[in-house]
Amino acid sequence: MERLTTCPLDCPDTCSLQVGVEAGRLSSVDAAPVGTGNPLTDGWICAKVRRHAERVHGPERLTTPLVRDGAKGSGRFRPLDWDDALDLVADRITDTITRHGPAAVVPYTYNSSAGARADRLTGRMFRRLGASRVEHTICAATAHAAWETTFPGMASADAADIAHSDLVVVWGANPSVSNTHLTPLLVDARRRGAAVVVVDPRRTPTAARADVHLPVRPGTDVVLALAVAAELDRLGLVDAAFCADHAEGHEEFRRAAAEWSVARAAGVCGLDVGDVRRLAELVGTRRPGLLRLGWGLERNRNGGAAIRAALALWVLAGQFGRPGAGVLGSTSDDTWSDDTGNDGTGDDGTGRGPTRVLNMNRIGRDLLDADPPIHLLWVQGANPAVTAPDQVRVLRGLERTDLFTVVHDQVLTDTAALADVVLPATTHFETDDVAVSYGASGSGRMPAVIDRVGESWSNDELAAALAGRLDLGDWDARAGTGIPLWQPTRPDGTVQFGPPDDPATTIPVGGRARLVDPDGADRLPTHRPVVSDLPLTLLTPASSRMINSMFAETSPARAEVAIHPDEAAARDLVDGERVAVTNALAEVVLCVRLDASVRPGVAVIPKGLWRRHVDGGLTANALIADDVEPTVGGACFNDTRVQVARVADAGTGRP
Repeated sequence: MERLTTCPLDCPDTCSLQVGVEAGRLSSVDAAPVGTGNPLTDGWICAKVRRHAERVHGPERLTTPLVRDGAKGSGRFRPLDWDDALDLVADRITDTITRHGPAAVVPYTYNSSAGARADRLTGRMFRRLGASRVEHTICAATAHAAWETTFPGMASADAADIAHSDLVVVWGANPSVSNTHLTPLLVDARRRGAAVVVVDPRRTPTAARADVHLPVRPGTDVVLALAVAAELDRLGLVDAAFCADHAEGHEEFRRAAAEWSVARAAGVCGLDVGDVRRLAELVGTRRPGLLRLGWGLERNRNGGAAIRAALALWVLAGQFGRPGAGVLGSTSDDTWSDDTGNDGTGDDGTGRGPTRVLNMNRIGRDLLDADPPIHLLWVQGANPAVTAPDQVRVLRGLERTDLFTVVHDQVLTDTAALADVVLPATTHFETDDVAVSYGASGSGRMPAVIDRVGESWSNDELAAALAGRLDLGDWDARAGTGIPLWQPTRPDGTVQFGPPDDPATTIPVGGRARLVDPDGADRLPTHRPVVSDLPLTLLTPASSRMINSMFAETSPARAEVAIHPDEAAARDLVDGERVAVTNALAEVVLCVRLDASVRPGVAVIPKGLWRRHVDGGLTANALIADDVEPTVGGACFNDTRVQVARVADAGTGRP
């Protein structure tokens, strides 16, 4: 039997799926037929989702509640029935609040692999308890804030608009491994004569097929954007009429950008002067032009500034108001927030007053040093042991014997291995929900298509059961969807800065873009250089095998560090040799791969590896500090500096 559903995993594509079901189990996972569901899917899906049944029915799937039965971190657990598990968790929550106050309870949750409604009751439960709140700043927070500063209330363009574009600039994104369905659109654009430009430190497969590739030095994108703005001015390519009608602060922005000549910026960015000029000429002359803005751009201390400056280029060039023009960011109307729906005031709605707000990027620091201390940690849909910055500190925090940790997940992750109670979670194939796309304008129905695996429960079922035990009321865990297999959410023919018939989506609130931020810490985009005596910038990009740390238990990327052959020659390293990647935080030992697609000065380790994949049990995140971007506290993964050396020459690298 074949069933139709939608993929909700952390990818912009949100593919429509057709799955084979035999005896209540997945027998196959493939794309829905062409013409069925999301048109972007186009009858094919990525290899990792094709293998999803290996995770759903694999040997590492959790099938029953578990309670720790040995030293913390020993990996020894014994089965527990659901009633006893719920009683234990509820008692510990109640005891923690009684002894230490509600702030001592911290929910660390994420929703990157579940439907849009999966956490509606979890957030409600922790709000009612007055627990601490955790801001979702680890991804997309900086980009969202920069977008709202520049285009408040304006919706993204749509990937389908590329069919009308004469220029597409892909900046800080790698569609070849995430957002793969954008790739055919780029290929088609080039085939009909459109220019494709990629700005990325690596020569990704997308960059290799582009007309122009600018391998920008990580963290200097803001400098590149400011220099292109200055060059637009010098060449007389600024659309003065558009700016006068639709932009606030464009004169001030242009005066600031004038400080960055093409030559000066090329030196800072590590680029060829001619390529910077070519980008300016294309942005100013090829119309309509579309900017595909990726999330790689935000992951450094200059992330917010870089995104604001890149968005400003499209305003200066007047690249709006017709099909094929505009900016493609996140098409979802969901905004970044904390895991319990915090509105920014800290008020929990229960009369207790403001609650404590923590930054997701600093969970390791908070587990060790928060005041008041964290005594109960709830982890759901997340794996901070390998995905949060400053891994050594995170692991030390999770290993605390006085910390009670509950993990609700589908498999025994590295975080779950350090928990006190582990509860089995459903996959999106086992519950009814809705998937909301952030790369296409639409949402898809996710009906339950297979039987529950083992005794797995959904997030809402767990929250509802605990709410009853915590005297919070009788909650209904059912969430009907009531939508078709695919529901487009974009009115036909809408364009950014189009006619003001739908001002909430086609133009910014107030009708004008803002190139200055009168209320922010930085009125204008500013470059903050990283000062370090270490020679290489570490990047930890997505791979074609995993989604964050998901699927790593069955199909991990290779545990290796990639560097340019020139960097290897300078260190007398050969391909495949064991090396240590070090800085003041940690040492990570793995094999080196010589890769000419990586620019000199950069080292690349794939994100999402589990501890068992790397000798010593530390992944790339052990090298990443918990520094945050200044506007909203976003992650600064790409500010990490390291050294790479043969193991015998490296020392311990540990503080």
